[in-house]
Amino acid sequence: MPALKGKFEFRKSPRTTRRSLLFALGYCLMLSTTLSSCSEAKNNTQQSAASPESVAVSTTTEKQVVRIVRSKQLSALAVLEKQGSLEKRLEPLGFKVQWAEFAAGPQQLEALNANGLDIASTAESPPVFSQAAGAPLVYLATTRPSGKAISLLVPVNSSIKSVTDLKGKKVAFQKASIGHYLLVKALEDAGLKLSDVQSVFLAPADANAAFSQNKVDAWYIWEPFGTRNVQNKIARVLADGDKLRDTGNFYSTSRQFYQAHPDVIKVFLEELEKSEIWTKAHPKEVAQLLAPVTQLDPPTLEIMHNKYDYGLLPITEKTITKQQEVADKWYSLGLIPKKVNVRDGFLTPEEYAKITPSDVLANK
Repeated sequence: MPALKGKFEFRKSPRTTRRSLLFALGYCLMLSTTLSSCSEAKNNTQQSAASPESVAVSTTTEKQVVRIVRSKQLSALAVLEKQGSLEKRLEPLGFKVQWAEFAAGPQQLEALNANGLDIASTAESPPVFSQAAGAPLVYLATTRPSGKAISLLVPVNSSIKSVTDLKGKKVAFQKASIGHYLLVKALEDAGLKLSDVQSVFLAPADANAAFSQNKVDAWYIWEPFGTRNVQNKIARVLADGDKLRDTGNFYSTSRQFYQAHPDVIKVFLEELEKSEIWTKAHPKEVAQLLAPVTQLDPPTLEIMHNKYDYGLLPITEKTITKQQEVADKWYSLGLIPKKVNVRDGFLTPEEYAKITPSDVLANK
């Protein structure tokens, strides 16, 4: 037995050395993999921690969208879209504009309530029906009546000579629209009731088709449908809404959008009022600008220009009282399921003062 050099010293064989080397190599490989995994996990953790910040950056740099109804009429709203001034004003606020087209006012307010639209432009009745359905809309501003721009049409060769002759006839109109409201008023003025005619509820495009095919006897509709049908010798005007209309249009939004973006609404109303003033003063330029929109030639649009009274009006106590009369009328006719307090949709005078252009407020 060979002598020991020290207490624990022994001679290694070549096999032992080889095993030790293999073990060391394996250990190093394992250690390297572990360190690599730790490093990767650390990087992932850092990236996860940074991701909310990254999302915040992308959210703040990406523009928000305000969705506004597109007007196909001879209107300051249509001019506003064409001129593009609103887009320039809203850009510093981080907003871009999306113009959305709808058949009529009731469809707009359905979209408004479903968060598919942010700013609507309707006559007086659609907001009442919307409020009756529980929608939390907000009235922003109103306009002058412009009753001449709504017409009761009959076929060009019709034997109907007066509103009284409509008794028992089929009359088409968009339900809950200005056509619906003015028909009620026209019939009452002639000593008739809405039940004395056959009401045919049709959206404008469908009513246009039914009227041109003589499937209805009359049609209450706004421009440019009236002028188009008269020009094409399909219709004649039995009466317009000049003496009957005692309300203007309303611009409205959802309560949620108003609370979140009063600054956007303020800019919109300021640019809209500028557009109203420009539109009133430039009939020739407006006619050229909106000929493609209305599908009417500029000379015709210049004549139509006189049917409108331009300019925004502020919301006043008189406005609210009149709108309540409209709501009470629809309730008395059994066309809305409950009595509506329209004041629920109006702001306080102080709130209106913050979003309404100063020159519009001066019209009080």
